[in-house]
Amino acid sequence: MKKPILVIKFGSASITNHGEVDDRIVLEIARQCAQLQSTYNIVLVSSGAVAAGKRFIPKYTGTLSQRKAAAAIGNPLLVMTYASFFRPYKIALAQSLCERHHFSNRSQFLQLKSTYETLWKNNVIPIANENDVVSNKELKFSDNDELATLIAVGFGAEKLLFSTSVPGVLNERGEVIPQIDKIDRSILALPSKGVSDVGLGGMVSKLNFSRMATQMGIEVVIFSMEKENGLLKAVRGENGTVCLPQKKQLSSKKKWLASGSLISGLIQVDDGAIEAILKRKSLLAVGIKKVVQDFVVGEVFQIMDEQQVVHAVGKSRIDSVSLMHGLKSREGLRNLEIAHADDIVLL
Repeated sequence: MKKPILVIKFGSASITNHGEVDDRIVLEIARQCAQLQSTYNIVLVSSGAVAAGKRFIPKYTGTLSQRKAAAAIGNPLLVMTYASFFRPYKIALAQSLCERHHFSNRSQFLQLKSTYETLWKNNVIPIANENDVVSNKELKFSDNDELATLIAVGFGAEKLLFSTSVPGVLNERGEVIPQIDKIDRSILALPSKGVSDVGLGGMVSKLNFSRMATQMGIEVVIFSMEKENGLLKAVRGENGTVCLPQKKQLSSKKKWLASGSLISGLIQVDDGAIEAILKRKSLLAVGIKKVVQDFVVGEVFQIMDEQQVVHAVGKSRIDSVSLMHGLKSREGLRNLEIAHADDIVLL
């Protein structure tokens, strides 16, 4: 039988100690992944390139250009560190530097998926990281939580694990929540109520991307490597917080559309339009209240209600300029199709 896919993301805070890559943690990652490889096709998504490379830049202050330079130095060093600890287990690694267009362009995404499948057939584990060196966005917006989620959803992973510097999602009393049935607004608000702000911003990111993954039917575990056999226990649901997958059957194309495609626009619609798309109908211009963010033909946009809650994403059949013109003139709008039902994914 084909092995299920396991995506594991390690943040900088979880694999570094005083700004340096922690060999002790990387050793444990290698040891425990070696036990998991017979059961899963594994993807490692690892931060830490900047931490590994910044010591080579005199008077490092963290400017954008310095961070990009540190990433350029640190990426090969980080992979070499991983490789040195995986080598005793006779496991080879491959570096995969990804950018958003690798996911927004479906043909490039399918090529990426095919490459990973070839690596797995040859018992090679890919280590993915965002290509910070050429990214045209500041690194703080280039989030590896997002990259891990895009890989997990796009590839149809069974489980997505986020390794953090804290033991899991904490409640108002600072206690780990062992299981979350559904990530709703009350769960998303928890980080701001925590007793400590350590890793607070990172937890907000993880919960948001965990919500996306669980909605696509993937189990997510937020855990810490500091616990003995932390990774092995997280896979078994015995370490950290387990976010249960929601029951949703989607085609691979719709999974890609919901997560991997580059979302460009945002529109607000009335209750009638929300009701229609919930019944798996197309989105017509008559239900549009306003265009919040522009988009062109073929781009993906979010669909939100009048309370600013996003319910779906859709692939546009018209550009926002033409749509706005039609909204002003109100001519021929009733039957103007903005997105076909087959190109709309409910979130």
